[in-house]
Amino acid sequence: MTAAPRPPHTLSVAPMMDWTDRHCRMFHRTLTRRTLLYTEMVTTGAILHGDQGRHLDFSAPEHPLALQLGGSDAAALAECARLAEDWGYDEVNLNCGCPSDRVSSGSFGACLMGTPDVVARAVEAMRAATRLPVTVKHRIGIDDLDSYEHLTGFVRTVAAAGCEQFIVHARKAWLSGLSPKENREIPPLRYEVVQQLKADFPQLTVVLNGGVKSLTEAQQALAWADGVMIGRAAYQEPYLLAAADRDVFGEDAQAVSRREAIEAYLPYVAAQVEAGQPLNRMMKHTLGLFAGQPGARHWKRTLSEQGHKPGAGLDVVRAALAGVPDDVLDARA
Repeated sequence: MTAAPRPPHTLSVAPMMDWTDRHCRMFHRTLTRRTLLYTEMVTTGAILHGDQGRHLDFSAPEHPLALQLGGSDAAALAECARLAEDWGYDEVNLNCGCPSDRVSSGSFGACLMGTPDVVARAVEAMRAATRLPVTVKHRIGIDDLDSYEHLTGFVRTVAAAGCEQFIVHARKAWLSGLSPKENREIPPLRYEVVQQLKADFPQLTVVLNGGVKSLTEAQQALAWADGVMIGRAAYQEPYLLAAADRDVFGEDAQAVSRREAIEAYLPYVAAQVEAGQPLNRMMKHTLGLFAGQPGARHWKRTLSEQGHKPGAGLDVVRAALAGVPDDVLDARA
């Protein structure tokens, strides 16, 4: 009997502000078709009172794609969830994990872990407004609300409102005293807490996030987790995604080479340049493609020094590729 296909949440790339924009996602799609991708966090205010097209538009190849929302007002979140379905997203996710001062002052992000009833009302309203899966991304605790009892109380309350999937960053967050960058590095990773959560809530889909640096580590976590979300490693060393469809999703598929990934990305890049986007806006997401490989320095330097100049186009990319050995360009994961 053929095994059922693994769902998209089995492996995902985390939403990351200023990183996982639509250009980044189109590049990641040249490496993996199956991995679930996320937008940057978008606030409800930006969507409802700003340029919806700028915040919500994406390209068809980006599927499967989830929209991550920042907010706490149930009615606003419900309207944004409805819009997510209208625009064609595959999932809508509520951010309850971002620890920055800006989101705390706006009563959304990680501070929502202190008000599980608010999150439950939001989830209930969002589920009533859309047929899309409504998921929640959160930490294992905040400040002094870091007991396992508090965590399970949060999950139990939100699950009772209809949320079936929880993406758990296996660190607590300090809402004062640590910067967002420090909150990604200083609080210790506690995978055992997330593993216990899955054991205690077997009916829920629990996705592990935080510190996963390779597909090997992801596979180890998948022994007990329903999914793994990779963050900075997928951005800084994107070629790790090239083996995902084969090694994680079980497809009988050959990994693309780095050359093939860039060649597949270039038509999109050319169209964006033609539309007035500066070259470096698309190519900055590729700077880590050759991390640890001969030619990596030439690739990064050429794109960084030339990509921002007026009129920079695919000739700059070709010049950057010319400094990478063929055996590196054509090697496969």
